Amino acid sequence: MPRGSNAKRERQYEHIKDSAKERGTSERRAEEIAARTVNKERARAGESRTASRSSTEDMSSSRRGGQRSHSGSGGPTKEQLYNEARQRGIEGRSTMTKAELNKALGR
Repeated sequence: MPRGSNAKRERQYEHIKDSAKERGTSERRAEEIAARTVNKERARAGESRTASRSSTEDMSSSRRGGQRSHSGSGGPTKEQLYNEARQRGIEGRSTMTKAELNKALGR
């Protein structure tokens, strides 16, 4: 959790971290995503001492919703889809293509 945060930001951090892990992201990457998002929100709200121009002038990370992540890739990776299919107990997932996993998950 970033230093100097309040209870609201700690809850936000945990929520973002848990969401990233549910999507199949590693623990370390989930923590990084959560910390960056919370730090940006703190900067936008004037809760941090220093803030980059992109943090204060850019579209908020919650509104952007990952639009620029993976530089325009076709949504979640096959590995992320596979992990979600495993969590849902979808049979035959190991032999499915990315498109088949998408279809089986109802996307």
